[in-house]
Amino acid sequence: MKITHAFTCSFLCCAIALTIGCKGKTKTEGPPSPISQPATSFFKVDPGTAGSITGTIRYTGRKPSRKMIDMDEDPACVEAHHGKAYDESLIVSSTGALGNAFIYVKKGLEGKTFEVPATPVTIDQSGCWFRPRVLGIQINQVLQVINSDPVTHNIHPMAQINREWNHSQGPGDAPLKRKFLKREIMIQVKCNIHSWMHAYIGVLEHPYFAVSKDDGSFAIKNLPPGTYTIGVWQENLGTQEKQVTVAPRNDIVTDFTFRGR
Repeated sequence: MKITHAFTCSFLCCAIALTIGCKGKTKTEGPPSPISQPATSFFKVDPGTAGSITGTIRYTGRKPSRKMIDMDEDPACVEAHHGKAYDESLIVSSTGALGNAFIYVKKGLEGKTFEVPATPVTIDQSGCWFRPRVLGIQINQVLQVINSDPVTHNIHPMAQINREWNHSQGPGDAPLKRKFLKREIMIQVKCNIHSWMHAYIGVLEHPYFAVSKDDGSFAIKNLPPGTYTIGVWQENLGTQEKQVTVAPRNDIVTDFTFRGR
């Protein structure tokens, strides 16, 4: 009887252990449920209260004489300008208007996230120049680079905060497409083949920027009411800034003047 009882206990223990073991082996766990990310909430400007900032960039002092650019190393470039090409780093009109200045909201939009435009910003290599020479783009917006010339060019954004890159582009090559991931004012661009080719790119987290036209005028529209610091950059003359307050449905006129060095 003792032997039978011991055998029975042993058998029951093994049966229980096997049952638990089998359950443990057959139990399967599915893949972890994906963690849902909250949708980005983009700031929407109320068109009923939006205002704008307009103005003129001016130059005072003796008007600088424009320097001729020697393009003799590339006959196609010489031909594009009929033998006469001039430096474009400082363009001042007969009335003192200053073109190609970059104007932007430097402060005042903190805490707001803006949707990235789906339309790319294009820079062309035309006539052995970068066109436009000065441009703005939003973070993560596509920069499209095209070459309209019959010669090979090279675009080399010498970024300090973003990633620096360098790419050659021959005649008829497909457009290059790149993005900048961080704010940077300004990124100098050069062509390693044609030393006189330069451009400048301002990268911002919002769409409130402009480049002054040949008559010095600029406009930053659809701006929500608030107090802002407006920055201005010019490649030869440096930077300026000014604080302005935009009331609802109001157009603020803000002019800037650079003095010749």
